[in-house]
Amino acid sequence: MKTIKSFFTLVIVIVSVFAAQAQTSENPWAIAVGADLISLQGENVDSKLKFGVPALSLSRYIGSGFSVGAQFVNGKADENGVDSKYNSLDGIIKYNLSEGEISPYLFAGYGLSKIGASDSAYEAFYPSSESGRTILGGVGVNIYLDENFAINVSASYRNVSENDTSNHLQHIIGLSYNFGAGDADKDGTPDDKDVCPDIPGLKEFDGCPDSDGDGIPDNTDRCPEEAGTEALQGCPDSDGDGVADADDACPNKAGTAAMNGCPDSDGDGVADNVDRCPQEAGDPGNAGCPWADRDGDGVPDKDDQCPDEDGSVANNGCPDQPTALIEFINSDLNRFLFSASSSKLSADGMATLQTLKGLLSQYPDATITAEGHASSDGSSAYNQKLSERRAAALKDHLVSIGVDANRIETVGYGETKPIEDNSTVSGRKNNRRVEINRSAQLKIN
Repeated sequence: MKTIKSFFTLVIVIVSVFAAQAQTSENPWAIAVGADLISLQGENVDSKLKFGVPALSLSRYIGSGFSVGAQFVNGKADENGVDSKYNSLDGIIKYNLSEGEISPYLFAGYGLSKIGASDSAYEAFYPSSESGRTILGGVGVNIYLDENFAINVSASYRNVSENDTSNHLQHIIGLSYNFGAGDADKDGTPDDKDVCPDIPGLKEFDGCPDSDGDGIPDNTDRCPEEAGTEALQGCPDSDGDGVADADDACPNKAGTAAMNGCPDSDGDGVADNVDRCPQEAGDPGNAGCPWADRDGDGVPDKDDQCPDEDGSVANNGCPDQPTALIEFINSDLNRFLFSASSSKLSADGMATLQTLKGLLSQYPDATITAEGHASSDGSSAYNQKLSERRAAALKDHLVSIGVDANRIETVGYGETKPIEDNSTVSGRKNNRRVEINRSAQLKIN
């Protein structure tokens, strides 16, 4: 009884020491060979441990920690100082408490035990009065040396049903070999766990290689032949701009992701590698170069309706229309009257010309034509000269108050373009005039 208690104490100790270790079962079959120690138990039995060989077993892992198999033991037993032959043959079911480099397990089984003085160690178990049906239970541990080999130690208590034999302890120590899992690429990782089963690799990468040695397995490495970083999926970044060389249009010049890894020196939104003018801000539609603008008005020639005249964006590159000047020309103010045979401006006329000067200042590119007229009094030749002097008088006054002479043309029409009937006094009065009328030429440079 004391021996049985010691046995179960050993079970508890082994379980508590090794239960935290783990190893995945990679090979379903295991064959073991070892030596056995037998100790008979009983109130009327005085037995010493006896050493014997061999102890053989074959088992197969079936999943969820369970294995099934068979075990044969040939050994010796000591019964009250008398040596006996010992044999056992059992069916075993085993449960791994955990898996790891050190893997403890519990096991139980049913079989036959034979203790006797037979000369033949392999004499059949039946018929024999010395063979007994046996129920057993125990604990063991596998200490793995590598993927296949492990040192195996186990202890079990065996309860024999026949009265003429003895219950006993069976201890086995030996070496087991696990086999059965395929490994097509011979890299030590079984095919069922090998992510790259046809290419030799490393265990830490689930059987995949790391050709460039960057710590990223080839199966997830976008650049398996070039050492890179995990952030760039295994690809290098020569210019350190955060864009992998494989995606970088300028791998040796730091750029931005928006420019496919290239710089944009002139900041025009066109990467230097495709910018025909990389040092001059331009338009993406013109390969990064500025559009031609002959008149320098800020409207490119392609959009400029007046490419040789300084204009405005609002007017498609043409000068803005002098709206207020046109309104003046079309108004009643645009008539400067003169006395008969006179080319002298009136005070009202000079005041109106001051208004015209302001409009010409507002539109510095506008030029005008002053048209002089006369009534039918006097000869036609005289009236022609008089109309020319009247137009010149208007120009001279504008020039005297600051208008550039080059902006004013003059023309005299004599008596050829009356606006009222020359047969009346009022008609002749209104015909003695200078106009910048609606038909006058308006030039815009």
